[in-house]
Amino acid sequence: MAEAAFREGERDASSGVSRPACYVDRNFQLPAAKIGPGEVYATQRDMVIVTVLGSCVSACLRDPQSNIGGMNHFMLPFQAQSEPPGPLSEAARYGAYAMELLVNHLLSLGARRDRIQAKVFGAGRIVQGMSDVGARNADFALQYLARENIPVMAKDLGREEASKVYFFPRTGRVLLKRLKKLPNDTVLMRERLYAERLHSLVKGKPADLFV
Repeated sequence: MAEAAFREGERDASSGVSRPACYVDRNFQLPAAKIGPGEVYATQRDMVIVTVLGSCVSACLRDPQSNIGGMNHFMLPFQAQSEPPGPLSEAARYGAYAMELLVNHLLSLGARRDRIQAKVFGAGRIVQGMSDVGARNADFALQYLARENIPVMAKDLGREEASKVYFFPRTGRVLLKRLKKLPNDTVLMRERLYAERLHSLVKGKPADLFV
């Protein structure tokens, strides 16, 4: 009954992906929402948001006065060799979209932009020879937050293993579990499919994405 009530009332209190994986976490005795690559979730409820990160980055953003917080899970699309790096590149525009999507969800729930604080995780070097993927994601996230004057209260980036992040928006607490050994290649597969989808979007350059 607790999980059913949580699902039924979620739209009134939270904003995020259309069909998050919602459940009741028995360890914390709290409603939980699990997000994956390309997804975002924000809430004002007393709950936990969970994700597993490989090369991707998650920014946990929170307004400490309203206790509204949320998390995203994103990576930059592969950048064309002919395209110079910088804040106006296609890759950076997609990264900015991922960050603004979360910020806008927070604002829609009543947060104030000038009070938002950040904690940033992920960008793991989990695939040999592809360490620059995570590094690009980490660099972008930190540069974006600095440019937007959003203070970074904590970060854990660029490890050599995947990580599982538990974010408690009501308090701002984060628990980080480093996954020394992945039980399967699910994380890698999901991120690879996500990267392929981003590549296709960049090639198509949908103009309405950045409106």
